[in-house]
Amino acid sequence: MSTDTSNDNKAIILNQDEPFMNDRQKDYFRNKLIAWKEEILRESRDTLQHLQERRGNHPDMTDRATSETARSLELRTRDRQRKLISKIDAAIKRIDEGTYGYCEETGEPINLKRLDARPIATLSIEAQERHERRERVYRSD
Repeated sequence: MSTDTSNDNKAIILNQDEPFMNDRQKDYFRNKLIAWKEEILRESRDTLQHLQERRGNHPDMTDRATSETARSLELRTRDRQRKLISKIDAAIKRIDEGTYGYCEETGEPINLKRLDARPIATLSIEAQERHERRERVYRSD
């Protein structure tokens, strides 16, 4: 028996024998999403502080270019994380509305293991694969 209670709790929550999206599962995913959002916000604050501290006048053009490239990369990363936060907020809203965990395309439950790996998922694996195939077809035109 594992002594790691978080893994034991996870196994209980992801038990396929329980009714889908019961209160314990909703609480598990809500807490997971909130913790993820808090981590992103903390990293964002750290990045902003880091960018402010590193702001300096670089007399050497190479140093300035390197600094600007690093700054640009960090800002792009922050922008991606900002978009991720909106997806996390949308997932929490779906939990509140009772639609979380159901495929937006088919209405079928999304596999709990998929939700655990990607808690912002809105499509089942099958629907996601169909979506990606359609994207590839349109991109190749």
